[in-house]
Amino acid sequence: MLRGGLTALLLWLAAPAMAVTCSDERHEGNRFTVCKVKPGEEELRLYRADEAGAPYGTFANLERAVQAEGKQLRFATNGGMYHDDRAPVGHYIENGEEQMRVIANEGPGNFGLLPNGVLCLREGRADVIETRKYLDETPECRYATQSGPMLVIDGALHPDFLPDGTSRYIRNGVGTSETGDTAYFVISNNTVTFWEFASFFRDVLGTPQALFLDGNVSRLHAPDIGRSDLGFPMGPIIAVVEPDA
Repeated sequence: MLRGGLTALLLWLAAPAMAVTCSDERHEGNRFTVCKVKPGEEELRLYRADEAGAPYGTFANLERAVQAEGKQLRFATNGGMYHDDRAPVGHYIENGEEQMRVIANEGPGNFGLLPNGVLCLREGRADVIETRKYLDETPECRYATQSGPMLVIDGALHPDFLPDGTSRYIRNGVGTSETGDTAYFVISNNTVTFWEFASFFRDVLGTPQALFLDGNVSRLHAPDIGRSDLGFPMGPIIAVVEPDA
């Protein structure tokens, strides 16, 4: 018994740390799934279309594509708003190449409810950056996707969110730590207001910056918790991939 227990402990200690962990959380009567990613330990990146220009659209299509490269899809979620042809609405960079410029002006819908922001993925870090600040700083992002509105800006909720708001949808978003070493991807499991959703990032996760990704099309692929949501085809997809064992 002692020898077997020691062997199991040694194997557990030798196993690589799980850099993507997903869990179900509750806050103020609402239910959320939170996936915590360490970009310094995992390959966190964006996907939109294959080499022929055909959008992946679904988690299943993307999974087949990464498996053909000898990798596995550890985590994925919709990565920002998109047009009918699944091209990104705002700024988009994939593998260092800009595919869509920054949209800085106010406009219709959630995307144009300023301030909006950009998720910037660089070597070993992930940062949500408010769009005007992003333009001032011009960070060298290997991957970037713009969405809106911002949920949390420097620790404060978006100024247009109201505690008594009545617009409720399934929503998903991303918040990043001050040092950029942790990204939290969150999807609500019941309909929530913007105030409730943003408050979860601020009050529970403590992220100083957080960005709304989308509403009705929000979906999550998290095989470690047995979840892979179905739905309409997506545009950009945020994913974590790793080499096949």
